[in-house]
Amino acid sequence: MASTNQSPFYKKAEENFLKAETDEDRLYWLDEMIKECPKHKSSEKMLSNLKTRRIKLMEKIDRIKKSKKSSASKDSIKKSDMQAVLIGFTNSGKSSLLKTLTNSTPIVSPVPFTTQHPIQGMLNYEGVQIQIIDQASLKNENFDIGIVNNTDLLLIVVTSAEEIQEVLKFTERSRAKKIIVFNKSDLHNEAEKRKISANLNSKKYNYILTSTLTGEGIKELKEKIFNSFERVRIYLKEPGKEPSKIPMILKPGSTIKDVVEKISKQMLSTISEIHIWGPSSKFPNQKVGLNHLIKDKDIIELKTR
Repeated sequence: MASTNQSPFYKKAEENFLKAETDEDRLYWLDEMIKECPKHKSSEKMLSNLKTRRIKLMEKIDRIKKSKKSSASKDSIKKSDMQAVLIGFTNSGKSSLLKTLTNSTPIVSPVPFTTQHPIQGMLNYEGVQIQIIDQASLKNENFDIGIVNNTDLLLIVVTSAEEIQEVLKFTERSRAKKIIVFNKSDLHNEAEKRKISANLNSKKYNYILTSTLTGEGIKELKEKIFNSFERVRIYLKEPGKEPSKIPMILKPGSTIKDVVEKISKQMLSTISEIHIWGPSSKFPNQKVGLNHLIKDKDIIELKTR
């Protein structure tokens, strides 16, 4: 594409377009080029060419999406309240981590690019179910940047410090929190591991050294994953019975009304009394209203008419 007399912003967008490795990124930078292209008569042809290219690129993306949908499993993955995604290069040990952290049984193989489609498992941490997804490795044609951009937490799985920046390039448009999982720590002696930790500390990474072979760091990784989510756990209680052992998950700043609406919006009109125990109560069995702000580990009893 010619860029004569274009602004620095256009030239930068064009440079990024030419470097882009996925059609989604090409589309993003093409839109930036269209936005930065001058809107006067002498540039009409260039702008028209850019828009034509955009139409063709959109058609290509749509074709690929339709093809993937038709070949994908009927059981599509629905995002849970708390979701983490494993991201890394082939043979970094993502599948082994998924198997170790969750109830999932993915195929674990030294063959490159074994994982071709997203696989999910559930990590049970103190009664809280956290969805963890492994997907195709970076540079695999089935790698889905959409999953990366929309998740809550990214587990960046690497086996060398040099890989970190390469992986981070694929996360620039994701707002998710990140944990660097330096995997296969069993391949390093204690002196090497201290050096690795010192390097990661100096760069202020949130990291953990792990090994699915020896179990090193796995317990700490589970804790880090759980603590990455800004969520409130509440336990529902029926009158005269013990509280549920499985918590309901809500966002900080939620009220009793949010709790009820999550159960059923129709239930709102049937509530007669609300009693609460725990951090947000002034005393045990406090009677509160729908606008009462809940806190982590509250126990809530709802009475209906």
